[in-house]
Amino acid sequence: MSHADTLKQLQQLLGPKGFSADPDDLAPWTTDWRGRYTGKAAALLSPASTEEVAAIVKIASGAGLPLVPQGGNSGMVAGATPDESGDSCLLSLRRLNQIETIDPIARLVQCGAGVILHNLHEAVAAQGMRFPLTLGGKGSATVGGLISTNAGGTQVLRHGTMRNLVAGVQAVLPDGSIFDGLTPLKKDNRGYDLKHLLIGAEGTIGIVTKATLHLVPAVIERCVAWVSVDSPSAAYRLLREAEHAFPAMLEGFEIFPDAALRHVLRHIPGTRDPLENQFAWHIVMELVKDSPDEDPPLSAVEQFLGKMLEQGLARDAVIAANEAQAEAFWKIRDSIAEAERAEGPALQHDISVPVDAMARFIEQESPIFEARYPGTSIIAFGHLGDGNIHFHVKAPKGVVADGWYADYSSRISADVYDRVTEYRGSLSAEHGIGKAKLAEFERLSDPARLAALRAIKSALDPKGIMNPGKLVPLASNGAAA
Repeated sequence: MSHADTLKQLQQLLGPKGFSADPDDLAPWTTDWRGRYTGKAAALLSPASTEEVAAIVKIASGAGLPLVPQGGNSGMVAGATPDESGDSCLLSLRRLNQIETIDPIARLVQCGAGVILHNLHEAVAAQGMRFPLTLGGKGSATVGGLISTNAGGTQVLRHGTMRNLVAGVQAVLPDGSIFDGLTPLKKDNRGYDLKHLLIGAEGTIGIVTKATLHLVPAVIERCVAWVSVDSPSAAYRLLREAEHAFPAMLEGFEIFPDAALRHVLRHIPGTRDPLENQFAWHIVMELVKDSPDEDPPLSAVEQFLGKMLEQGLARDAVIAANEAQAEAFWKIRDSIAEAERAEGPALQHDISVPVDAMARFIEQESPIFEARYPGTSIIAFGHLGDGNIHFHVKAPKGVVADGWYADYSSRISADVYDRVTEYRGSLSAEHGIGKAKLAEFERLSDPARLAALRAIKSALDPKGIMNPGKLVPLASNGAAA
């Protein structure tokens, strides 16, 4: 079957709502969120059911047609961007947006891969429950994308990554067969766990179409505080004190420099500085009461912060007086990436190191990079409780973005990842590998890891049609495309 015949068959299958080859329809989805990578696609496929996804994959498998699965296209590593050949089709899961069941007693929700995170939050909140994963892109990120990248966010400290929150998945495998693993079994010893293989696989061995997700009770009361400190080391010591004081209630602990705050205030409307005085580093911490037998967090946090101020670990602090102020604190944190993009070109690195090394990495490595690449500045922020650093190397003022990226992107990123490796960390904490990190992933990974990934990819996707060029580096013989 020719390429044109394959596209015609897909058009007949999906109809006008599900198939488009119009360049204007495709254009918004062929460039990654950061605007660094742009590809081409033969068509945009938008199935409305798992069965339609399966039919698409069967046709694609028979024809050797590459498929690039896509949710909200808000990823950070070009994991949902087609290559430049124009041979592949974008496979959008956005029409699979049904929330099918919410069970407050079992604390589970079953929904389609195209459900937007913000909409999921609202739907389960109406039933007195909460899905405990949030991030700055919650208005566009989809459940399928969150699963496929094993997303993290600001609540990992208490609830873990997406891997911890997925109770079951349904997915279409590369031959078009449907894997139905939606049932939330506590015990299941039937060999390899396909659910966990699919989580974080970036659509390279299957396309997630539905999920069963864990819920937690709605918040009864929360306390959000803004705390300023002198250094990341002081923030780390404060974190350990908070974990000891609130072992079951501490849900968020985010750290960022004052420069990031200034960028948010400059570029994000409706934000304002929570404190009158300016300090070097800031923390947003959140404690949550979601069980009636827990003590209210407010008085305990007041006492705790008073103690931290007396000891000199905290320089200043303010506790949100109401929900609006609490949301205002979090808006600042959630807007950092957007503000940084508006501030100018930068190389963003989503990395992780052991939790007890995160402060040391920021303090020691930032000045080294600024000295090594004159004119650059480092904005390092992130989830102190899980060692995840967003390490942004900002370009010198006045440079032409494309030229600077061409001259420095590979060199700077390689240096960052070399340093992360010295700390026994990871070059990808929560956004995946995609296309952007593929070469560095291959360079720095141990042979056993690469061999296992290639073997899994080759076994499940022998024709290499599932999101080619992402996550799994090619072997020298071209296997695991």
